[in-house]
Amino acid sequence: MDPIDALNEIAFLLERERASKFKAKAFRTAAATVAGLDEVARTDPDRLRRAKGIGDSTFAVIEQALSGRVPDYLTDLRERMGDVRRSELRGLLRGDLHAHSDWSDGTTPIDQMVAAARSLGHEYLALTDHSPRLKVARGLSPERLREQLEVVAGFEFDDFSLLSGIEVDILSDGGLDQEPELLDELDIVVASAHSELRMESVAMTKRLVAAVSNPRVTVLGHVTGQLVSGSRGTRPPSTFDPRAVFEACAAHGVAVEINSRPERMDPPDELITLALELGCLFSIDSDAHAPGQLSLLDHGAERAERLGVPAERIVTTWPLPRLRAWAWGA
Repeated sequence: MDPIDALNEIAFLLERERASKFKAKAFRTAAATVAGLDEVARTDPDRLRRAKGIGDSTFAVIEQALSGRVPDYLTDLRERMGDVRRSELRGLLRGDLHAHSDWSDGTTPIDQMVAAARSLGHEYLALTDHSPRLKVARGLSPERLREQLEVVAGFEFDDFSLLSGIEVDILSDGGLDQEPELLDELDIVVASAHSELRMESVAMTKRLVAAVSNPRVTVLGHVTGQLVSGSRGTRPPSTFDPRAVFEACAAHGVAVEINSRPERMDPPDELITLALELGCLFSIDSDAHAPGQLSLLDHGAERAERLGVPAERIVTTWPLPRLRAWAWGA
């Protein structure tokens, strides 16, 4: 097995199971180190062992790959992942409208996120790094976002499009945490609440309704803010009037996100059912912070299919021209 492929697959699978970002980064760093060596050095154990960026675990993977074996570490990870529940709906998804890079709190550069999205067969990916108020996530100031827009414009492929975007914080009054004129330039605006999640129900309802009523918003992200498992612990859902919020989404053509991260399960099943009843559109998104997490769409698609969400109501099944027309008209 090619050592670079083995190291990158291990990193991908570690990211998918939301392991320590430092562990996944060690394997990506080792893969980059091997890729940077000449052909002779790539097969010389002594030179590989001395190379900066290759440690004990990664060297063991390289040795086993060079010997013609699938490395033990990779075999164990593949078994740990188990059988992927690939629904029919997953095969209809064309892209992802919620993903982060190392410009905010993602772990890898934009080009690695793009490469992973293309390897999964995506036709498009929206880059939605955080907005300025979320300082813990290195949210993008207007100046940094303008700089990022120039970088995004430089990605050109015949079979794939990188869409400009942002995950903009919903302020306590329902306003959006970025310059309005700058939001007008973006393809996708995912609006999410990240603070004051225990706000009183009436106030939270007004906050969310105000946000989705803003013509710049295309997707309402992880609406309840709940966490049901994971390294960050658990967090109860915010309280609000979901009927009022989803009626506003339906009225303004804003898609309700089905967040594919298993630790979120957001919205809960009963809220997806209510949004479906009220005529909402949906967006199945990964909320990926690393390349391997882009594959979490499997989980979101399985939930949507189980709950009877028709593909036609899911904007991420739409071809790019239709998606763009909806996004710019939303």
